[in-house]
Amino acid sequence: MVASDLRSWLDLLRREGELVEVDAEVDPYLEVTEIVDRTVKAGGPALLFRNLKGSEHPLLINQFGTERRMAMAFGAPNLDAVSQKLEDVLEMQPPQGLMEKVRGLGKLKKLADSMPKRVGGGPCQEIVLEPNLDLLPIQHCWPGDPAPFITLPAVITKDPRNGTRNVGMYRMQKIDSRSTFMHWQIHKDGRMDWLATEGRIPVAVALGCDPVTTYSASAPLPKHIDEFMLAGFLKGSPVELVPCRTIDLEVPANAEIVLEGYIEAGELGTEGPFGDHTGYYSPAEPFPIFRLTAMTMRRNAIYPSIVVGIPPQEDAWLGKATERIFLPAIRMTVPEIVDFDLPVAGAFHNCAIVSIKKAFPGHAKKVMHAIWGLGMLSLTKTVVVVDEFVDVHDYNEVVFHVGANVDPKRDVIISEGPLDQLDHAASMYCYGGKLGIDATHKLTVEGAREWPERIAMSAEVRDLVDRRWSEYGIEASAEENGGISRALRQKLRL
Repeated sequence: MVASDLRSWLDLLRREGELVEVDAEVDPYLEVTEIVDRTVKAGGPALLFRNLKGSEHPLLINQFGTERRMAMAFGAPNLDAVSQKLEDVLEMQPPQGLMEKVRGLGKLKKLADSMPKRVGGGPCQEIVLEPNLDLLPIQHCWPGDPAPFITLPAVITKDPRNGTRNVGMYRMQKIDSRSTFMHWQIHKDGRMDWLATEGRIPVAVALGCDPVTTYSASAPLPKHIDEFMLAGFLKGSPVELVPCRTIDLEVPANAEIVLEGYIEAGELGTEGPFGDHTGYYSPAEPFPIFRLTAMTMRRNAIYPSIVVGIPPQEDAWLGKATERIFLPAIRMTVPEIVDFDLPVAGAFHNCAIVSIKKAFPGHAKKVMHAIWGLGMLSLTKTVVVVDEFVDVHDYNEVVFHVGANVDPKRDVIISEGPLDQLDHAASMYCYGGKLGIDATHKLTVEGAREWPERIAMSAEVRDLVDRRWSEYGIEASAEENGGISRALRQKLRL
């Protein structure tokens, strides 16, 4: 079951025991962050703060803070099941028989039904207000932040050249009750839309959409693909849109709060610093100013937020959802890739671990360069390539193969290229070094001696132990002496 709006999502979280409602008065200045930071790192529940100092609106946070809740948001048992939906469409081939044609028509209908649908009105416009950001419990997240920041927005723009919609998730530092900065980084599509105009660009901000639509705002889609179409496809129903009151844009009808306004070409101010997902404060830099023309909301609107900082934080699971969902799309471009992992501690752009079906000399190096030329993955600083039989999500196994298979003189590449704007370690702005580590088995033509055989038990003995496992009494004994974890039980039965 996929939630149709934020309130049905909250109902689902309640039923599943994944939500705690906090009635004690809490200050959005730093106190919320400290509570959430402890809760996220403990794998704790989503939090609905009902009594925020200085605001009548509740604040929802940590809604995506575990793998289970992230999968629940998509109505799926796990994130790989969400990925399978996209893979089914990407792998469509011309149908050969009647049944294949019928199945193909079903997939095409799902795509057609994913297109956003314009409706006359919606809950997001139940109340129309003069802009007043002071009404919202906007978090001041970290001590070094200069002001409160909106951290979980769906920011909507249109390319003034062709009308293509873009939806992105960009932090917004509050300036006053009617304006914010817009953190449009150098590589972001929203910034491209802004740079393409010589005058004023309309901007809408939707806060508190259903969880899939909120996720889609963070998805690294190519510029010509509508994020609301992706949301409709993943939800199985179209995103309903309503026209804004003061600007020529459309916003999700089910949003809790909508900010309407504009950004003038060339109007900049100093934004930041900000305690970021790198674990450090990103520096103060010039960014454009968003000026509000209207604010609409649902009755008793709920304000959504997220904390970023030293990993792990809630945004780790938005990143993991992207990792899983977009694996089929990456395979379409680099088909030898078996799997990949973006470690949470790698802050999204610092490290990628990739497994491949190695077929020729230099194959791992070819894949490194492919990653460095692939959309937002081009910002990846370090790429580790392993063989297809290595579990990229088991970091112990990865480190073992890095240690066992790598001759640093032969298997390490130092290159250079674009880096994330938030990378403080780079010697130049948005540009710096790249590291590639080839931890695959080596061929003699790659300069290696004859490669040794991997240790593996015979299939006959493995089958024997599988059949007799219960006779050994290992699990039963472990249970009697303090229990045995599910993960350990699975490993013992391998």
